[in-house]
Amino acid sequence: MPTQERNAKDIVLIVDDTPDNLAVLTDALDDAGYMVLVATDGETALDRLQHITPDIILLDAVMPRLDGFETCRRLKQLEASRWIPVVFMTGLTETEDIVRGFRAGGVDYVTKPIRPDEVLARIATHIGNARLVLQTQDAMDRAGQAIVVLTETGVITWQTRTAADWLAGPGGPGGEMLEQIQPWFRRQLAGAVSGSTASEPIEVETGGSRFIVRFLGGVGRGEFLLRLEAAPTLQTAESLMAAYALTQRESEVLLWVAQGKTNRDIGEILGMSPRTVNKHLEHIFVKLGVETRTAAAALVNHKGD
Repeated sequence: MPTQERNAKDIVLIVDDTPDNLAVLTDALDDAGYMVLVATDGETALDRLQHITPDIILLDAVMPRLDGFETCRRLKQLEASRWIPVVFMTGLTETEDIVRGFRAGGVDYVTKPIRPDEVLARIATHIGNARLVLQTQDAMDRAGQAIVVLTETGVITWQTRTAADWLAGPGGPGGEMLEQIQPWFRRQLAGAVSGSTASEPIEVETGGSRFIVRFLGGVGRGEFLLRLEAAPTLQTAESLMAAYALTQRESEVLLWVAQGKTNRDIGEILGMSPRTVNKHLEHIFVKLGVETRTAAAALVNHKGD
């Protein structure tokens, strides 16, 4: 069987209370070059996850005490393990059982009796996919992007570090934001379902800060992306109006320029065309006595120091 390129010693956690299954899988995974960890019940598996993070989990659906479905739900609630792909191993083949596994957080399932070649192929695929997702998330974190993933019901399933920092703190501003945007979010969902491409951003105030929230569309499996941007504060806009004799709109455009936004970005945020943004910039340059947006941004950022 052709092998996929992967990291040396990817870690597989097998959770199964049947010795024969453990023996077959352990031998096959050892031969394929994986590092194998074993747990014979859900409680032991959750305890292991406190100390080590495997690359994938093979989870028996039917176990005494804590079954695989509940084990999966609990590990998905842990920050360190929520993004580990879980493949259920089950003799249950009814549709409701399969759906139950996916709803618990599984990404795939294999039926018993276990076929090692099939399991190896699925493991390689899911580890590769998970690694790509983590690399993308890390890139967004490093870029300082404030991205939030929501379910159709408005529950946050993932957010970048920047978004988490903005929405953390006393009073639960993240919850306040979600409550404020619910009607707007439902309209965006309706537009996505109908094929409408129009997506108006919304401005919200929460936790003492103001944000522009933009709907970026669906990412599959009933989840949707939102992007948050820090909105210029009214106090800063007013100070620029007073200092440079700007209009309210000109001050708002200037503040977004100072944050590195393009004319197109500013137009989308403020609900105007890029051409109109450019017209405002022409007036702003004259009033500030500068010739470029870089000089205008530097002037504003220096003033805020």
